[in-house]
Amino acid sequence: MSQTRYTSTAILLHWLMAVMLVCLFGVGFYMHGLPLSPFKLKIYSWHKWAGVTVFLLVWLRLAWRFGHRPPALPSAMGAAMRAMAHAGHLALYLLMIAIPLSGWLMSSAKGIQTVYFGVLPLPDLIAPDRELGESLQRLHGLLNYLLAIVVVGHIGAALKHHLIDRDDVLTRMLPWRIKS
Repeated sequence: MSQTRYTSTAILLHWLMAVMLVCLFGVGFYMHGLPLSPFKLKIYSWHKWAGVTVFLLVWLRLAWRFGHRPPALPSAMGAAMRAMAHAGHLALYLLMIAIPLSGWLMSSAKGIQTVYFGVLPLPDLIAPDRELGESLQRLHGLLNYLLAIVVVGHIGAALKHHLIDRDDVLTRMLPWRIKS
């Protein structure tokens, strides 16, 4: 018998990461324009802690997904739409890995060690290099904007399924059940 809903763990991880990503994007955008101060350094630390947490959670989420198949896509979806759905999910996962990794690399290149929750120092991934650090900062920002575009597409597709196609693609990922 095929399942019609995601597991409770998958739903929890999905929404936890969704909230974290929105907050990380907002904080990242906000902190970028702050003048150098102890407050800015504190915000940067919090941002990095949350980024490392997302990096760890995406691996947990992938491990969960490999062990628990998601519900099948609606049979009415054509091959092109299925391919787009799979490509969109792949892009989300790749970006949720690449963005924190680019931030970690950027911090390493800028000579600023990441200390998880102010307790656990993470190893620098590369030697300090100011020019590379600036390039990685631009890459980190670009990847975040790309993630924002993919997330908007993801939300748009979920709403299309719910409002136009009237299938259960959206409702099976909601923490509560509503009629399609």
